[in-house]
Amino acid sequence: MEEKATKIKYRRNKKSNSSRIDALTQAQKIAFAPFSFQVVEALLEFGILERLENKPATKAEIMTDCSVDRYTLDALFDAAVCIGLIDKDGDIYSCTKLAEAFLFDEMTRVNFNFVRDICYLGASELTTSFKESRPAGLQKFFFDSSTIYPMLPQLSEKMKKSWYEFDHHYSDDCFSEILPIMFKSAFTDSEQKNVYDIGGNTGKFEKACLGYDRECTVTMFDLPENIEVAKKLFDTERCKFVSIDVMSEQNFPPISGAVLMSQFLDCFSREQILFILNKLSTAIDEKTRVFILEPFIDKQMFEGAAYALSHISLYFTCMANGKSKMYNEADFEEILASSNLEIVKKHQNIGKYDYTLLECKRR
Repeated sequence: MEEKATKIKYRRNKKSNSSRIDALTQAQKIAFAPFSFQVVEALLEFGILERLENKPATKAEIMTDCSVDRYTLDALFDAAVCIGLIDKDGDIYSCTKLAEAFLFDEMTRVNFNFVRDICYLGASELTTSFKESRPAGLQKFFFDSSTIYPMLPQLSEKMKKSWYEFDHHYSDDCFSEILPIMFKSAFTDSEQKNVYDIGGNTGKFEKACLGYDRECTVTMFDLPENIEVAKKLFDTERCKFVSIDVMSEQNFPPISGAVLMSQFLDCFSREQILFILNKLSTAIDEKTRVFILEPFIDKQMFEGAAYALSHISLYFTCMANGKSKMYNEADFEEILASSNLEIVKKHQNIGKYDYTLLECKRR
């Protein structure tokens, strides 16, 4: 009976604008989403979108200018028109605003390349990743590793470029805003300014910090593999390096000054974040300020940003470590409330992607 009722509910009797028909349309978009993604990739690879952006054209003109055959163009254009990438007026085709986003919007380009080069294959193992709490996509298609992070230096150049561009695109925009906040809150004019960056990656924050204050020192904490890469980028005694796996039993050295964790803790599960915060709390003194920079899903001004962040969580699931995600503010503050750190002040709407900077101290 239930199967029969389902069939009756979704029987297509006639064309309609009802919510049920709208839902079915959206369902088809999801069902064929991998092909839609690859249509964009093909249109970009063949230079078709760029050609149409320069000047609307007929199929014959595009075939000549982009060196594609009729079959390729017919198949791609049938899909592209339905997706909303291309408009058709008689025999003339042109780009839409959606196509322009893939051509000119930096965030769209970075996200698209990241999904294409890092996530696309691994996404097929998402369910397995959830079931087994491991990055099954990473392990099936790329590396036999429990996380992607120590393997970053071993990625192909194309994958490495997409991963680092994605990683830097968002948080790097915040450094010019958070540095004055950090230095004002953590230091007096007379004291030595020691800054500690946990999860420094390629040292983008280190460079910004050293340029902001000519007398400060910065210590970068990261995995040994990433530290070896970062060391080659600095030729100054003001930047120091500590190799550490924050999830190991290895303790942080004594810390006094300002600590930054920029889009770092979202690389860990709730339990792991609590472990890291409590371990850090034993290394810092009472004056030290800990700054946590995160783009919380529920603090985004635009729907597209929240959509992207919620889907980035799935990269963590199938490719990064199988356990972490992007967080909502309340969920993250719940973790902090259970730790040995407490929030002193909250700085919101940091950067153009609505980051939140949580200023904390030891309880």
